[in-house]
Amino acid sequence: MSARSEPGLLSLLPVRRRVPGVFVALGLTLAVGWLVVLVDGGQLFNQATTVSLLHVAAGLGLVAVGQTLVILGGSLDLSVAYVISLSTLVAAETMNGSDGALLPAVGLALAVSAGVGLLNGLLVTRFRVNAFIATLGVGLLLKGYLDSNYDGPAGTTSPALVQSLGYQRVGPVPLSFLLLLALTGAAWFALSRTRFGHHLVAVGGDPEVARLSGVRNDRVLVTAHVLCSLCAGLAGIYLASRLGSGAPRVGTEGLYDLESIAAVVIGGTALAGGRGGVVGTVGGVLLLASIDAIFNQLEVDAFFKQVIRGVVIIAAVAVYARRALRKAAS
Repeated sequence: MSARSEPGLLSLLPVRRRVPGVFVALGLTLAVGWLVVLVDGGQLFNQATTVSLLHVAAGLGLVAVGQTLVILGGSLDLSVAYVISLSTLVAAETMNGSDGALLPAVGLALAVSAGVGLLNGLLVTRFRVNAFIATLGVGLLLKGYLDSNYDGPAGTTSPALVQSLGYQRVGPVPLSFLLLLALTGAAWFALSRTRFGHHLVAVGGDPEVARLSGVRNDRVLVTAHVLCSLCAGLAGIYLASRLGSGAPRVGTEGLYDLESIAAVVIGGTALAGGRGGVVGTVGGVLLLASIDAIFNQLEVDAFFKQVIRGVVIIAAVAVYARRALRKAAS
């Protein structure tokens, strides 16, 4: 008896899961980059470059994981860059160089970030403001506060946070990157094994069908926005540990709003929502960080670097769109 003739046997066969395309692109990028850097007389895979790459990936990845959640739900968050900047200031000013104030400072920074996420979520769900406009507006409110109250760095990060989250490593792997992996694992579990995750994907796929199925759409989207802002706040705390102080423009100068969306899209999550995941997002983050590392080794012009990033993003969107059309046609 063949497995095809007996449907019950199919469930016993191992399921072959395809490797996300972004990881194939990452491997090719690293291979080509290593060769080009080697020809140029440099070395891509030394410890210093690896540590730097993972630090860059950690900062962007913490934001991108949260961005993945709201995009999966069919929403968006353009305020994350300002939430990052605000959380660095709240954390550093509360710590003021004291290890004893570390936990209260972290708690306060995350609470403020969650408050911004709650505001975003309520604007999108209760007041029916388009997510692009709502989160952009909240971001501009935060920008006005930051610009009018801060001319430069403020506060001092506690030495314990700087030494641990900012610079401590396990071999060549920074502690911050391990934090990113832990956050990614938690988000993956939430999306694939909890009611919230299933409801979030359902809302992103078809809000009306989800509502008719008993899903409380507004609650799910508000929760996703709060989680997204918490991830941005966590990224801000990490950046404060690296800088040693609060920085009112670190989020916008790092382009964490657009970069996080780019990483999510490159990782295979549909901007329309309902399809994707955080594992692909981490692949997108590593791809962007790898491009940075390769271009830094080659001392490539910053403008050209952004052009290449734009080409990568457009190519990724085109590939996923074409794949979606093929699936729809079949």
